[in-house]
Amino acid sequence: MIRAAAQRLEGHARRTPLLSSPFLDEIAGRRVLVKPECLQHTGSFKFRGGWSAVSALDPETRKRGVIAFSSGNHAQGVALAAAQHGAPAVIIMPNDAPQLKIDNTRALGAEVVLYDRPGGESREAVGDRISSERGLTLIRPYDEPQVIAGQGTTGLEIAEQARAEGVETGDVLICCGGGGLTSGIAMALEADAPGLRARPVEPEGFDDVARSLISGGIETNNRQSGSLCDAIITPSPGEITFPIMSRLCGPGLVVTEEEALRAVALAFKRLKIVVEPGGAVALAAALFHADKIEGDAVIAVCTGGNVDADLFADTITKYD
Repeated sequence: MIRAAAQRLEGHARRTPLLSSPFLDEIAGRRVLVKPECLQHTGSFKFRGGWSAVSALDPETRKRGVIAFSSGNHAQGVALAAAQHGAPAVIIMPNDAPQLKIDNTRALGAEVVLYDRPGGESREAVGDRISSERGLTLIRPYDEPQVIAGQGTTGLEIAEQARAEGVETGDVLICCGGGGLTSGIAMALEADAPGLRARPVEPEGFDDVARSLISGGIETNNRQSGSLCDAIITPSPGEITFPIMSRLCGPGLVVTEEEALRAVALAFKRLKIVVEPGGAVALAAALFHADKIEGDAVIAVCTGGNVDADLFADTITKYD
């Protein structure tokens, strides 16, 4: 499915490079290679999964439209994919999502429906109601086979690019919410680069995947909001993604919010890329948790760059 998704994405998704900086290598004490999916269409890897899922629908189903729920990056990925296929899209977003992500999703032609995440309203319940009323196809943000397949194309590229860089063993750090990207990359690496090990990275206080990998069962976060790393805040790993991560991934890594912000600033200063806090946690782990990482080289996936301008400006000023 991942290879088939790659064929459908050919000519539509960007092939993002591997970036490096000797300054980052010095901080980490090893070679650091960064996969900047913040340069992907809509500013995150989510376009891969959105296109994969929308393009896999039969034409009649697609014509009726799709629905998705997301704090912003999956929303934009699905919205753009649907627009490019001429299909209507409804996106359910939390009312505390960054305004930039809400505005961008609407600008891509989707109808945005807000729900009360801080108040405990269920996005799944809202999605089920609207999809049944309108006959829309729900595209889940991570627990969806075609979405996972699309995200897994990132791993196919990493495997090929790492070989070209002479990197055959080491950890691949991935910003992780529900696990769609992590599980997709893990499967791609298993097939094409078995010496590379996928490892999920999460922000402190929202480390459900790391705890789940330790306990062997699906753990849930006590809080569902309240982090600058909003892009990767999910209640728990998915029922599809967790078994994949449990089988293929190394131990999870957890970083503080301040470490994520420092990584945002360093990514801009040393790599000249714009990364949002949730999209920078993998780089933060590579730079500031080197003692928990194996190998002479580490690959970090910067997953998204949809950060509010004021937050970004404050961050790069504070951590200059």
